[in-house]
Amino acid sequence: MTHRTLVLGGARSGKSAYAEHLLPPDTPVTYVATARRDPADAEWEARIATHIARRPAAWHTVEPADLAALITTATDQILLVDDLATWLTGVLDDTSAWEGSLAAAERRVDDLVAAVIRCRVRLVLVSAEVGLGVVPETRSGRLFRDELGSLNARLAWVCEESVLLVAGLPVSLKAPRR
Repeated sequence: MTHRTLVLGGARSGKSAYAEHLLPPDTPVTYVATARRDPADAEWEARIATHIARRPAAWHTVEPADLAALITTATDQILLVDDLATWLTGVLDDTSAWEGSLAAAERRVDDLVAAVIRCRVRLVLVSAEVGLGVVPETRSGRLFRDELGSLNARLAWVCEESVLLVAGLPVSLKAPRR
C-alpha cells in the first residue's frame, strides 16, 4: 500500500531534515530536488550544497522538468520531494502567473495533486508553511502565500500523514490509520 507523507514547516524549521529521517539511509531513495540553481547566487548555491552533503550515499538526486510525470510513473523507488514551495515558484515563473492569469499554473497544480493521488510508491513531500505570518505587502507575496496554502491544503487532504515542524519539533496534523 502506498504511503504519502506531507511535511510542512517554516524557514529553518527542520522540515527537510525531518523528512529525510523518515526514510532509511541505506535504502535507495530518489531525492527529487525542485530548487532551481543560480550560479550567480552564492548563498543559494551554498544552501543547496548543504542539502546535498547530508544525503546518504544510497540516495540518487534528480531535478525533473515535469514533477507530476515523475511521481505518476514511479514504480519501484521511494520518492522524497523537497520542496513544493520552490516548485510552485518555478511554476508561477514559467506560466507568467505573477503578471496575469493563474489558469496555466492552476492546471500544473491540478496535475501534481492528481499525480500524488495516483502515486504507487512511498512518497514524502516537503513544503513551506507560509500562512502563519503577516499578510505580505506585495501582490506577488500574497499570490504566492495564497497559492502555496491552497496546494498544501489539497495535498494534506490526499496524504495519509501530515506533519508540521515548529521550532524543530514535529506536530502531527494527520496520522495514518492503523
